[in-house]
Amino acid sequence: MTSFARQERQQLADLLEQLGPDAPTLCEGWVTRDLAAHLVVRESRPDATVGLIPPLTGYRSRILRETTDQPFDRLVAAIRSGPPAWSPFSWPVVEDLANTVEFFIHHEDVRRAQPGWEPRELPERVQDQLWGMLRRAAPVLYRRAPVSVLVCRADGGEMRARSIDGRATVTVTGAPSELWLAAYGRGENARLVMDGDPLDIERLRHTRLGP
Repeated sequence: MTSFARQERQQLADLLEQLGPDAPTLCEGWVTRDLAAHLVVRESRPDATVGLIPPLTGYRSRILRETTDQPFDRLVAAIRSGPPAWSPFSWPVVEDLANTVEFFIHHEDVRRAQPGWEPRELPERVQDQLWGMLRRAAPVLYRRAPVSVLVCRADGGEMRARSIDGRATVTVTGAPSELWLAAYGRGENARLVMDGDPLDIERLRHTRLGP
């Protein structure tokens, strides 16, 4: 069975090819060309990780600029073919852990920036996989939340994503796929139900969530 991460990779490549290099995305300041370059650098330029160290951010920026300047069809082809054989991202275990959410989020970043989008009906096994991953990641993703947060799966199950003594709780309910988008700061483009004090909900909406 093809992994969800691989399916998302191919579907995202198809969509990028269809839309071209200048279509909008949900990533602030990025069009499809920028998003494609990010994915290629992430998987094929491990030297760019040194750019995550503040004094060396200029080096990473240069690599991203150089990659962005490549022909768009070459970037899409690199995404479609997957990481080089020497890259840890090519290992099945790493692929599932590192790419399942990455490619789902970025696929939706492109899909939901286009007019007339609707949520996809994902298989239950995929929703279960996303829920299990979210249970582990939620405390980190919601660490900046100014209120306590209870995350609930619409068809059953809940987790405490953030607990602050003396602070009211906001409950966020949706499908696991929609909950991931919210936890990555795409809540305005996710289908969710939020319950709690309206002021607390508004504060949470305006908080930068994510890694």
